[in-house]
Amino acid sequence: QVRLVESGGGLVQTGGSLTLSCAASGFDLGNYHIGWIRQAPGKEREGLSCISANDGTTYYANSVKDRFTISRDKDNNAVYMHIDDLKPEDTAVYYCTTPSSCNMPWSNYKHLELWGQGTQVTVSS
Repeated sequence: QVRLVESGGGLVQTGGSLTLSCAASGFDLGNYHIGWIRQAPGKEREGLSCISANDGTTYYANSVKDRFTISRDKDNNAVYMHIDDLKPEDTAVYYCTTPSSCNMPWSNYKHLELWGQGTQVTVSS
C-alpha cells in the first residue's frame, strides 16, 4: 500500500522544539519532491517547506524560514521537519505531501493530495 505516515507531533510549550517525520510506505521517497503543509482549526492549509528530489534543494515559506528545517534521510526513506522556537500559532495538524515541483507558489500547496493522517502539534502558551 502506497502511503505517507507523519509522526513526531505532540504537546509542547512555547519556545520548545519538535522534529516531525514523514515516512513512506510502498515507494521510495527519494524519487519525489516532498513538502510539508499544516492546517490549523478554522484556517486554510498552509504550505511550509519542500525538499527537491533532484538535488535536495530546500524551500521555505517566508513565515517559517527562520525556524523550520527540512531534511531527507534516504537510508530510512524519510523526510524530517525540525521546528525551533515553537509558537502557539504553530498549533495545527502537519502533513507531508508530494508536490509536482518545489517551485510552485505556497498557495498551491493547499490543493495537494494528502496521503497521510497528519500529526498534531499543539503549542501551549
